[in-house]
This record gives sequence, C-alpha cells and structure tokens, in this order.
Amino acid sequence: MSRPRKALSLAAAAALAAPLALATPAGAAEPGGGTYTVTPLSFTVRAGDRTCAVDADLYRPDGVDAAHPAPAVLTTNGFGGSKTDGSTAATGKAFAARGYVSLVYSGLGFGKSGCLVSLDDPRIDGQAAARLLDFLGGTRAADDGTRADYVLRDGAGDPRVGMIGGSYGGAIQLATASVDPRLDALVPLITWNDLAYSLAPNGADRTTPGVFKWQWANGFYLMGEGQPLLVPSLDPSRINRLGCLHFVTDACDTVRLLNSGRYPDAETRKMLDFAHSVSPVSYLDRVKAPTLVVQGQSDSLFNLNEARDSYRQLRAQGVPAKMIWQSWGHSGGLTDPAAGELNLGEGNLETSYVGKRILAWFDRYLRKNQSTHTGPQFAYYRDWQSGYGTADRVPAPSQKLYLSGDGKLVDNRAKVARGSRAYANWLVPTSHSESSLAGMIGLPDPKPYDIKGTYLDWTSAPLTAPADLVGSPKATLKVISPKTERVQGSGDAADKLVLFAKVYDLAPDGTKTLVNRLVAPVRVPDVTRPFTVELPGIVHRYETGHRLQFVIAASDTAYSGNRGVKPVTVTSAPEDTGTLELPLVRGRVG
Repeated sequence: MSRPRKALSLAAAAALAAPLALATPAGAAEPGGGTYTVTPLSFTVRAGDRTCAVDADLYRPDGVDAAHPAPAVLTTNGFGGSKTDGSTAATGKAFAARGYVSLVYSGLGFGKSGCLVSLDDPRIDGQAAARLLDFLGGTRAADDGTRADYVLRDGAGDPRVGMIGGSYGGAIQLATASVDPRLDALVPLITWNDLAYSLAPNGADRTTPGVFKWQWANGFYLMGEGQPLLVPSLDPSRINRLGCLHFVTDACDTVRLLNSGRYPDAETRKMLDFAHSVSPVSYLDRVKAPTLVVQGQSDSLFNLNEARDSYRQLRAQGVPAKMIWQSWGHSGGLTDPAAGELNLGEGNLETSYVGKRILAWFDRYLRKNQSTHTGPQFAYYRDWQSGYGTADRVPAPSQKLYLSGDGKLVDNRAKVARGSRAYANWLVPTSHSESSLAGMIGLPDPKPYDIKGTYLDWTSAPLTAPADLVGSPKATLKVISPKTERVQGSGDAADKLVLFAKVYDLAPDGTKTLVNRLVAPVRVPDVTRPFTVELPGIVHRYETGHRLQFVIAASDTAYSGNRGVKPVTVTSAPEDTGTLELPLVRGRVG
C-alpha cells in the first residue's frame, strides 16, 4: 500500500470507528440492580487454519457459583470496535446486573484479538466463538487457567447460553449457531442476510451482479485496513502480507473488483461466491436456535429486506423466530435513538419496547420460563405514533397503481394515458439519496435531489385519508434503451443498464421526503423484457393531502453508475404499462 493510501486508511479508521459505537453517556447509572465482578481473560483458539488470540471480559454476577449456576450471554463488537465499546461493554454489564453470566469479547481482527478480519465467516469467526462456548460449558480454561464452573448446563459441556449484538456482532451469532448447536437463543440486531446484496444490491435480480454501494463498502474497508496503524504492538497474525493489511485476501479482492467498475463473469462469480459464503443466506439452514430478529428502518447499509429474508428462512425451516423493525439503524439514530427506543449504551432494557422483548426472549429460552410471552410475531415502529404496530406476518403488496404516460400514478388501468417520456444519464451522478461517508464521520448530508432530465416520476392524486405503508413496494417496469440493448450481451455485466427506483412523500407545500433515504439500485438483466424491482422495506404514513411519487433515476451519488450515456424511454398505454404495488395496512392511494 502506498504512503498516501496508508494515511487515508488511518484517517478514515480514526474518523469512522467512533460514531459506529453506541457510547455510554457520562455518569449514567449501571443498568439493573445486581452487582458483579469483571475478570479480563484471554483465549488461544484454533479458527479455520489459523490460531488466534481472543481478548475477553467475564462478568460474573455476585452469588453465582457452582451451587447456584446461571445462564450465560455472549456478545461481541460491531465492525471497527472492541470489547470496550460503550454499547458492547454496556451489554455485558446490563445482563450481568440481571443475573446472567456475561462473556464479552473483541471479534477477530479488532481490539486486542488476533487474526485477520474475515467478515464473520462461520469457518473462522464462528469456530472461534464456539471455543468460547467450550469455556462457558466447562470443558476448557482461559489461558490463565480460569474456568467457568458456574454456568447453567443442559448436559455435559453444553452451557445454557444466548448471544446478542448488532451489525458485525449480529451476523456472528448466526455464523456461530450454524457450526455449534449448543446456542439456545439469538438476538441479532441490524445485520445482513447476504453481503452480495448489501454491498452490490440488485433490486431486480439477485443472480445478476448489482450496483456497487461504494461509499459504505469503502468506508468499512478503510476502517478495517486502518486497524494495524491504530493498534500498538499489533499481533502478527493480524497482518496479511498478500496484498492488503488486515482483511482476508478474498475480502480485499472483492472490494477491488467492485471498485474497478468492471464485472467480468468469472471474477464476478468468485466475488458473489465469497460474499454468499460468509453470509447467513448460505448457512441459515443449519441454524436451530430460537432467533429474535431486530432490524432498523433507518438503514441504507442493511435494509429491512435483509432481516425479512433471514426471518422467513428461519420460520420456513421450523426455527422459533420473531421479528421487530425498530427505528434506528446504521443510517440514523445509531448514537441517539428516538425517545423510548432501545439504547444499548444506556441499557434501558426494562423501559424500551425492544428491550422488554429481548428480556422476554432470554427469559423464555435461557431461563426456560414457559409462562413468559415473547410478544407478537412481527412488530414495527411507527414514528407518527411513537410506538409499535403489530401483525402476524409482514404485509404483502395490497394495492396496485399504474404508471400513466402523462406522469400520473393512477389506481385504475383505464385511467392510464398513452404517452412516452425519456431521460438520459450524465457521466457524473445527478441524483442524491444519502452520503454514507458523511453520516459515518458526522458531516452534514445534503437533502435528496434529482436533476431534471435525468429521471422520470409518476405522482398520485392527493390522499383523502392517511395511508400507512409497511413493507417492500414492488414495481414492474419495461424500458427502451437501444444503446444498452446493443452492448448488454457483451458478457460484461457492467454494460447492462443501471437505474434507481424510489418512492417520495410529497407534502401539500411541495416538500419532498425520501423515506429513510432508501433507494433500490437496479442493474437491469435484459432491457428487452419487463422486470420487477423490489424496493427496500419502509414503515411510513402518507398523511391526508400528501401525494406519493414513484421515481426512476439514472444515477445516485452513493452508488456506482452506468458505463457511458444510455438514454432510456418509458412508454405507457392502458393495455401495457408499468405498475407499482404497495403493502398498505391502512388507507388507499389514488
């Protein structure tokens, strides 16, 4: 790595690490009423083909001993953090104060733990966590000889233990459960289902390489690469001498391919295969532990669709699973959740809806209290009521709207006007949804915008009553792009057309709101055929007098774009037009 690149890595890592940790407010009271002791421990574990040092803290509640054992909770940090992060340490304290033995550790490649960052790979990170379960089960000691003979067990070497954590500390739970059946309960928050979708999403086709989410991906890449420059006396096992500093080689190769702007088929398949292999989508069939899935509505890194996909797969295979869509995620409120929402740094478990659901989940599956009710199957935060709505399933699209040739969004095919409209992309981005990097380092983010001539929109009539949308809208589109058609068979996926679908809320005064700044990037599989786009899930009320506006844009500042200028035309006729389907739980549009 060149000297300027090293400097950039250092600066980015220093700037990014802080805002991604939920800080415990100065002077905050300890959560819960119980007291405990904290013991620093280290473990030398075999993970994959590596030997790694794991740095941990053991929180032992007073009064817990071999004659009075207690269930355990295992937790680790989010990306770029360590066991001493405000939220990570606070989680250990919170559960220890409530009578659980808590083991808090720094994930591989972070804090003082050794080995490379391997993106929560079950074969590496999952195996390392499984060795910590050995410690909690009494079959191995820490490096200093410390043993945990006071954790409740379901059998010889089988501790009663759950896991909790967010983002990077969320996926590790599923990875661990896929290689070790001893886990009894999981609470993954704001994490991914499929990194291929997270970092290069395609709202139209999961098998066609998507659109590179360059800001988020490079922010985390630089944070990881900066680790060796920030940690004194770095463990030699944390240095990769094969082209990058701190990640496993496949992770570096993936980011470099995405940054290249080219997607040759063979390399793309390798990238997708690696991203899938370290993602729950590839191993959830081996997870059996009851799982409470918690995802953030304000999250352009891991959107609600990711949680929904994991939840549905777990349910389909008979795993006890429930899901909550809370307000905060990676894109907003991470360090300052809305009033009454879960704040891990404060440990407000008894006073927040999500916190109470987590306590009930562990009470049921770790303390085996069969009378504990774990809550509704699905719950979602409603910012217009500062509370939660519930349902027995995630709502499916319930109303279909039609894209009229005059730019209207109508509720009846007969109202569609014949017409044709066009846009063209520039060689620089002309639409803006959000700046992930700005948010990560605490800089202001401009409001979303689209430059005239580089997008198309369809707008509904003003609503006559409120309409509540909960879930993922779907759009079926047919575009005309002769320039794309001529090159899309080249064998290079980058020659395919890129566009971005999104839904705005238009207030009577003209104010436009892009709900949670979410968009659906699309690399169109074939411009000669209709295609369906699944937009990110949202929870939003469109108030009386407001209008819903559906937009397809040529570019977005947070993503890579088209190679060359590719004009697009969209035609509409009553017998043949695009549609937008909305999962409405209240009201109608049109």
